[in-house]
Amino acid sequence: MRDAFFQEIIETIKQKPHSKIDISKLKLKLCAKHKIKRVPTDIEILLNADDEDVPKLKKSLMTKPTRSISGVAVVAIMCRPHKCPHGKCNICPGGVGSHFGDVPQSYTGNEPATMRALRHNFDPYLQVFNRLEQYIVTGHIPDKVELIIMGGTFPSTNRNYQKGFVKLALKAMNDFSGLFFKKKTIDIPKFKDFFELPGAVGDELRIKSIQRKLEKIKDRPKASLEKEQTRNETAKIKCVGLTVETRPDYGRLKHGNFALELGATRVELGIESVFDDVLAKMERGHDVNEAVKSIRELKDLGFKLNFHYMLGLPGSSPWRDLEGLKKLFDNPDFRPDMLKIYPCMVLKGTKLYNLWKKGKYHPLTTGHAAKIICEFKQSVPKYNRIMRIQRDIPTFQTEAGVDRTNLRQYVSELCEKNRIKCRCIRCREVGRAKYLGKVSITVEQYEASKGQEFFIAAEDTRNDVLVGFARLRFPSKPRRKEITKESAIIRELHVYG
Repeated sequence: MRDAFFQEIIETIKQKPHSKIDISKLKLKLCAKHKIKRVPTDIEILLNADDEDVPKLKKSLMTKPTRSISGVAVVAIMCRPHKCPHGKCNICPGGVGSHFGDVPQSYTGNEPATMRALRHNFDPYLQVFNRLEQYIVTGHIPDKVELIIMGGTFPSTNRNYQKGFVKLALKAMNDFSGLFFKKKTIDIPKFKDFFELPGAVGDELRIKSIQRKLEKIKDRPKASLEKEQTRNETAKIKCVGLTVETRPDYGRLKHGNFALELGATRVELGIESVFDDVLAKMERGHDVNEAVKSIRELKDLGFKLNFHYMLGLPGSSPWRDLEGLKKLFDNPDFRPDMLKIYPCMVLKGTKLYNLWKKGKYHPLTTGHAAKIICEFKQSVPKYNRIMRIQRDIPTFQTEAGVDRTNLRQYVSELCEKNRIKCRCIRCREVGRAKYLGKVSITVEQYEASKGQEFFIAAEDTRNDVLVGFARLRFPSKPRRKEITKESAIIRELHVYG
């Protein structure tokens, strides 16, 4: 059906130039005719055309793919599986020699990013190339990339490994730019030829063939992290943000300073709970005070902080979960910029699974988790962004706990039903707004981690719509020689649209 669609639309467009409106109408008409549910992008049409037809088709089809709505393309890659430095939390699946095989710590091997990493043997160069290819094929130009390094406590790995990993990720962006972009426009014939398109996503022969091509250019020429960072400043595809995941005891000053050398701009910090007894029962290996110190030092270095917080942990309760969530903002020692909320789930191969089987642990249900998060959303300040609700683990892998992968949607419906309005950044950003009126500059000052924060926003206060913002911090104390007592650090600047 798809082949017939592409053949017919290509032949039709070849006959004469079409306007963008005509192209859209033609797509809908032919999708209905050939029973295709998802409307193909302009790039997909070009990729299914013969090379000699591409110049004719470009007159009607886009020659430059559109960006994602946020303007930034997320590229999540996994570092190789390694043991967690403190041992293993009793809730944690994955890791070296786990029930799920040799997969990254806290993953099962069935998450999209993990499957991509396994397919490419955790090679950062191959993972980035593959993700950039996917963006182009789906009609997006990933010219501003937010690189996220997942897979456990990255700062606990060997420093040479960390530098080499980031170097190859940046080199992939630089090489991709040089290979496939001519004067800011994608070279369709060259892109098609290299990635052997059109082709099936899961075609093992195609995947191996592309990997062989990439292995030939990956180490040519020999490069350093510093060289690739410099190259990336003028590359078509730029890394505008680099995120690393860590635990508080590996998120201290020395780890933060090295992350700055790598080019990191954001830290995802697994604090998990604000109660010491809960951390002890999950065998976390650090206490709340360690998290407080880590948060302060990382903020003083200028990092954006995204907390991971878990609900339904052993030793907690629904009312305590809600208390802990509220404490994140009531207590100035915390106050994250971003937040991921993960209800605890039971998976095979964990100590928690054994406790659950013996009836000594009872996880949160979907309904309880949704009610807690819905109630909490009333307390979220406008300087925070709730990034995610629920882990990206397929429910067929879990034994008990929240049984919906679309928990966020369920929470949104519950909030709407109870007339609860969330004022987090994600819920107020302009791309989701129906109306945009007069925009003015507002400033919210608050204490956080013994420093002073200023959330400076461009917003339509009448309709509660956010257009852009900056995070300005006066640190609790200078942590680097270039930071003085009078210094203010812009930790984030973001304009939507």
